[in-house]
Amino acid sequence: MGYFDKHVFFCVNQREPGAGCCNNHGAQKLRDYAKNKVKLLGLDRATNRIRINTAGCLDRCDEGPVIVIYPEGTWYTYVDENDIDEIITEHLQHGRVVKRLKI
Repeated sequence: MGYFDKHVFFCVNQREPGAGCCNNHGAQKLRDYAKNKVKLLGLDRATNRIRINTAGCLDRCDEGPVIVIYPEGTWYTYVDENDIDEIITEHLQHGRVVKRLKI
């Protein structure tokens, strides 16, 4: 296995005014929330090694905001902190795909 057990990429791309993009939906704020939550839960430590990262455009703007989790390659959309909490609990902690948020 690689250095991280799971690597979570949040698209935080900001396009020109009027163009759809993940950051129009508060992606940076929710990425920061996820990073802090993972740290608070201790999921970023040596036993779990979950990494939350910023990504540029992931080219799925029409489905955004989006994240992708590797090594599974699972794509999610989300709306708020409750969705992020569910992804952290179900996918990152228990290995279960959150079907209602999967794209």
